[in-house]
Amino acid sequence: MKGRFLRFDPLNSFAFIAGSLCLLLGGFAASAQTTTKAGSMRVSRTVKTAPSDDLRIIRFTSAALKNKDQLSKLAWSFGGKLQNGWNIYVPLISRSMGTAALPDSADFASALADWQTKQGLNALGIVDAETMSKFVSVWQAQRQFRYLLPDADRLISAPIDEFFDQTRSPELLKLDSETYSAYKKMIAAAERDLGPQFQAGSGGKYLSIISAYRSPEYQAALRRKAPNSSRSALAKFSAHSTGRALDIYVGGDPVSTKDANRQLQVETPAYKWLVKNASRFGFYPYFYEPWHWEYVPEK
Repeated sequence: MKGRFLRFDPLNSFAFIAGSLCLLLGGFAASAQTTTKAGSMRVSRTVKTAPSDDLRIIRFTSAALKNKDQLSKLAWSFGGKLQNGWNIYVPLISRSMGTAALPDSADFASALADWQTKQGLNALGIVDAETMSKFVSVWQAQRQFRYLLPDADRLISAPIDEFFDQTRSPELLKLDSETYSAYKKMIAAAERDLGPQFQAGSGGKYLSIISAYRSPEYQAALRRKAPNSSRSALAKFSAHSTGRALDIYVGGDPVSTKDANRQLQVETPAYKWLVKNASRFGFYPYFYEPWHWEYVPEK
């Protein structure tokens, strides 16, 4: 009779072994035994010690494997639209958690579990649909959402050479004066930090202004030209109407929401710098559009 061979799956086997070690080691209190002399008697006592980092890494190894698998596959929704994966949002997620670990690592899963605990979520260390919804809630809470029209004396015109489109009409060069001042400070810091990487990108100078203040009339005209557009840039009430929202060039097609384009944008040094530093200057992102940043100094 011919022998039968079992198929060996290294990935699942590794996950099983790691999980088993986690359960085995987690079932015992970490301790160390010390022995002292009391006269002629030997006295033993158990001293509890803190769990080692190695045990924590073992615990989150299977979570790391799950995160790696779901980076481009996780099904979740935003704005009534199905989203696939979360790799586009890795820079923002890492910033929110305060970690530089790779998204498919045990260290990342461990940091995520800590963040989930603080947010009242099940601390599995796995990015699931509920966790993504919570991240979105946190990011959206940083935005202004007070679409008050600016007083005319608060609007100024920025120089045309600071815009992505050098042929932009004069009425589209306006923005809130305080926002412009903060933007200039931010750009100066970025140029110092990024050096040569700050120079012209594939279509224009990184962090140049694509769009700033839009009057309600201009916004309405955009909507009439593209009545079926779902882009938030063509929303009835736009943050651009405040003069405090800027679309900033971070690479690729300036304002395309295609996943491939957004993935390219979030991998540029310019975008990663903004994620790390923009809040120091009062700017916060609209997570879905890597180019869209809003000035909210009170945050």
